[in-house]
Amino acid sequence: MSEAPHQAAEQPEREDAWLVVIDPQHIFASPDSAWGSPFFAETMPRIRSLADAFGDRVIVTRWMPTADRSTSWGDYFAAWPFADRPATDPLYDLVPEAAALSPLPTLDLPTFGKWGPALEEIVGRGARVVLAGVSTDCCVLSTALAAADAGARVTLAADACAGSTAENHAAALHVMGLYPPQITVSDTATVAGMLAH
Repeated sequence: MSEAPHQAAEQPEREDAWLVVIDPQHIFASPDSAWGSPFFAETMPRIRSLADAFGDRVIVTRWMPTADRSTSWGDYFAAWPFADRPATDPLYDLVPEAAALSPLPTLDLPTFGKWGPALEEIVGRGARVVLAGVSTDCCVLSTALAAADAGARVTLAADACAGSTAENHAAALHVMGLYPPQITVSDTATVAGMLAH
């Protein structure tokens, strides 16, 4: 059975789609960070081109180390002590190339997935959203699945996402590709082309 009709039906349209750029922060982008993606630098120009195409309809998120340590997040930070720093630490700042991607303030959350009431209030219930950012196999994946569950129409700009490894990136794309028509795996050129018409 062909999935082509689903793929075409779920592509974004200029008038109602939002770009969500997930966590373009030093902690996930720097080669010196234990969580830095080796692919982030090559994705940033694609993220920039998407942001240009979406104009004001861009939201940038940040993962913050502010979760309750009495929960399983305490175990998480014990496993990754390098990340257990104040939220004001420069490690959590946006990379310079991401600082001007959106006219809106960053959406700062202590969770892998960024979908929730705060983001839905910005983009609208059942919105069309395009996801880009880092990392494909953690925060992007968590956001996509939660957004689909909430009824959003999700397009993943796969080449504008950076995974922790090439294998993990591919695995995450495979998982998200199992959710049509709610999640469509696409690329920067296709998304930009749809917005241009």
